[in-house]
Amino acid sequence: MKKFVLAATVAAIGAVSLPAMAQNIALVNGKPVPKARADVLISQITKAGQPRTPEMEAKVKDEVVLREIFLQEAEKRGLNKTDDYKNQMELARQSLLIRELFSDYAKKNPITEADAKVEYEKFKAQASGTEYHARHILVEKEDDAKALIKQLNGGAKFEDLATKNSKDTGSAQNGGDLGWSAPDAYVPEFSAAMAKLKPGEMTQEPVKSQFGFHIIKLEESRPQQFPAFDDVKGQIIQRMQQQKVAEFQEELRSKAKTDYKFSAN
Repeated sequence: MKKFVLAATVAAIGAVSLPAMAQNIALVNGKPVPKARADVLISQITKAGQPRTPEMEAKVKDEVVLREIFLQEAEKRGLNKTDDYKNQMELARQSLLIRELFSDYAKKNPITEADAKVEYEKFKAQASGTEYHARHILVEKEDDAKALIKQLNGGAKFEDLATKNSKDTGSAQNGGDLGWSAPDAYVPEFSAAMAKLKPGEMTQEPVKSQFGFHIIKLEESRPQQFPAFDDVKGQIIQRMQQQKVAEFQEELRSKAKTDYKFSAN
């Protein structure tokens, strides 16, 4: 009978203890390490884009227990009572609360897909124009450029001379190929000369710029391309959301009653 009572008592204690232990990862010097700490850290990691895996969860638990070990030692040494610690904690509290303020505002004032579409169409309308696919050879001296033009007119291959002579090492290794770009991607002198060419034509006089002397050959031209909405939707929403939060920040600043004079931005 006594054995039965003892066994029943142990079972009852176990039934109470198991749920409590399930809420903790471990005990460190008799102090429980709550599972909630690991859950918060895992949530932050997954929000940053890292997948949740058993390996990741194990590393997080290791980290949380190690933090408790180090935390207890720091408190034992009284480091949590220093002025420096208190000041840093106050700054951390402020930063966290301010971050939560703007995160809460963004959640309650989201940018919709329709908003992003309107912005996309606005940019698309402004981006109308012509794109050019050109090659060039860049040299330091005008006489060197004129000599190369003579060789090209005599039948030399543009790509070969660009690879051998151009000081623009980025394009030289591709035969002077600059790929597709809008005119405003280049310095004005280069753009003006390039825009006058027809596909297949080459400048007959060296084009001077701040970089040296260019020989330009136009391969092709086409109406300016614009990415599909679905390809840039995420970027547009992110940029608009950041702008919206910035406007909220400025609204709070302008409404605040303070005698402080902010420095000019």
